[in-house]
Amino acid sequence: MRVEGMDCASCVGKIEVALARMPEVSDVRVNFATETLELTLAGGESTKVSDIERTIKSLGFGVSNARKLVSSSGSSAEVAPAPVTPPRQRWWQTRKGRHVVGLGLLMGSAYAIALFIPLYAEWIFAAAVVAGVVPFARRAFALAVSGSPFSIETLMSVAAIGALVIGEAEEAAAVVFLFAVGELLESVAAASARAGIKALASLVPKTAVLIDPAGGQRDVPAASLRVDDLVLVRPGDRVPADGRIARGASSLDESPITGESVPRSKAPGDSVFAGSINVDGVLQVRVEKTASDNTIARIIHLVEQAQSSKAPTARFIEKFSRYYTPVVMLIAALIVVVPSLAMDGDWHAWLYRGLALLLIACPCALVLSTPAAIASGLAVGTRRGLLIKGGNALETIGRVRAIAFDKTGTLTEGKPGITEIVALGDNEENGVLALAAAVESGSNHPLAKAIVGRAETAGIAVPAATDASATAGKAVHATVQGRRLAVSSPAHAIKVATVDGTALEAIEKLEGRGNTVAVLFDERTKEVLGLVALRDEPRRDAREGVARLKAMGVRPVMLTGDNRRTAQAIANGLGIEWNAELLPHDKLDLVNEMKKSAKVAMVGDGINDAPALATADVGIAMGGGTDVAIETADAALLKSRVTDVAHLIALSRATMANIHQNVAFALALKSLFLVTSVAGITGLWIAVLADTGATAIVTLNALRLLRFKGAATADGDRDEGLRRPLLPVESH
Repeated sequence: MRVEGMDCASCVGKIEVALARMPEVSDVRVNFATETLELTLAGGESTKVSDIERTIKSLGFGVSNARKLVSSSGSSAEVAPAPVTPPRQRWWQTRKGRHVVGLGLLMGSAYAIALFIPLYAEWIFAAAVVAGVVPFARRAFALAVSGSPFSIETLMSVAAIGALVIGEAEEAAAVVFLFAVGELLESVAAASARAGIKALASLVPKTAVLIDPAGGQRDVPAASLRVDDLVLVRPGDRVPADGRIARGASSLDESPITGESVPRSKAPGDSVFAGSINVDGVLQVRVEKTASDNTIARIIHLVEQAQSSKAPTARFIEKFSRYYTPVVMLIAALIVVVPSLAMDGDWHAWLYRGLALLLIACPCALVLSTPAAIASGLAVGTRRGLLIKGGNALETIGRVRAIAFDKTGTLTEGKPGITEIVALGDNEENGVLALAAAVESGSNHPLAKAIVGRAETAGIAVPAATDASATAGKAVHATVQGRRLAVSSPAHAIKVATVDGTALEAIEKLEGRGNTVAVLFDERTKEVLGLVALRDEPRRDAREGVARLKAMGVRPVMLTGDNRRTAQAIANGLGIEWNAELLPHDKLDLVNEMKKSAKVAMVGDGINDAPALATADVGIAMGGGTDVAIETADAALLKSRVTDVAHLIALSRATMANIHQNVAFALALKSLFLVTSVAGITGLWIAVLADTGATAIVTLNALRLLRFKGAATADGDRDEGLRRPLLPVESH
């Protein structure tokens, strides 16, 4: 079945608990990421599919596309098609969105009427409470019947109704409205996270060019490809399936899979990944895996699995309500009943005290103070270019003690740049660059673009080139100023040109520093004219960002799909631990290993980072990264600054300190007036003052977070909060 309306992992638990209590139902599996439910139904008369649907709907969730289940004997083999995902709705089109809009209009009307006719405003506030609390009360009742009696819905329903009974309709309406807004925001965040799965799937082309045994070509759906099929992959095409090159050679951009910024040369016999981009040559690829088992499909599965199993930090109030709500409700009931019956007390007096206690039990200050602090923290983050997807992420980030960084596009710029030019013989550096740029001027290869771009930036005149051609995966050729020149890899140059000891020594040193080396040589004379070294350079604030994290007690580690020499060169410059030559599942394994000893965050920007981003305690995406990485992550750095990771942690710690202050103050004040109300020292109006006063004070304290700022960064902005936190964070 398809289950709609799940906002967080706690929703999964509510559904599983309710269905597990039904007879003849077992093996209940709810996937939050894909919004699907699978279960085993014994097939007796006690429980039918319609009963399951009714139970799910009673909990406040939607259900559709029920599938006919297959019996264990296999006698009933008819299975309906898999659920079809409906079009994504805007927030105001959803049931929760309409609920929030309606409550907002009612409250707005009440405030407007209160300016002129205060008496009628109270009735409109009461109507808003009734309209708002009914859905929560229904859900609270259904959850209680199904095994979850003290849910957040119960807490909110009792609080709102209690406030309404003693005449605080305006306060009750505000509590219901803010809770509805919170649920809507959770729903929007959940929908955004699920959108990342669709973006992943779009990497694999929908069609492929199939080569039949007679050599003919025809377009077929990529999903229909079978093992051993032969497909044609032209320059600029995405590889439609995992396979092995049967004919042809080319450079393939595998950055969506491995994260490596420089395309890799591939020849017959080499394996290729679905979703990789063919740069220059024509390839014939023998399919080795079907669409359901290719690399992208496995990544999607990893993301879904991580999202469905990763329980976000449960909201503090919901945890606390398991004890707070039933205890205070029981105390209130005892205050009303016991003195009146056992001690022949005055019913009216003890009912009055019970109502006062019920108002004190109303967790307005608790419920409002936490989202107020979170909202302030999120507002500050957004203003600083830190997109944080909800309070759970903001809370968890501050507890992180290890951060795994992807290299390419995260710690580095994500594109190669020239680091050094070596002129050999009688040549000069500018001359070598001009000739290399002329040869590369017609190529779309990232290294070619870097060489041509450097020449343009330096204002060097690039001579015209003719008869340009390319040997796929090996070299680019052109005639420049009457000379037949080539720019190639060192391996190819050694085979076809005269590479002396000086050139070999220079190549070895450049590669030892993590560079990719391009060799410029004359194809007729075999003379090597010079070397161009290129490397994906670290971001200018990367070293500073790593140092700040270490100073905050956070251990940074670099994970990359690049080769070991490049990784070591970058890591040594940044002062960071490293692991290289990793595929997506390798990064996932390392993150899981790190999680055994500490809370872990993952920072990345590519498709290949999505599984690790999803499985880490907190996933952080660079703002310039892929949509999939941003959708999968819990936070995004819109300015793509490494130093912003440290700012994110400092902001989280300050926010959580603020929340703890608010909760401690609210509980202390309520505890004080609980005692005085039971003793008859304070009455109903004092209870109202205690509740509303506490709410105002903790909200004002939360607003202090808006003054939180950042420490000085490479571009001149100041992030003073990293040096002088607004609130104490030592305990974190």
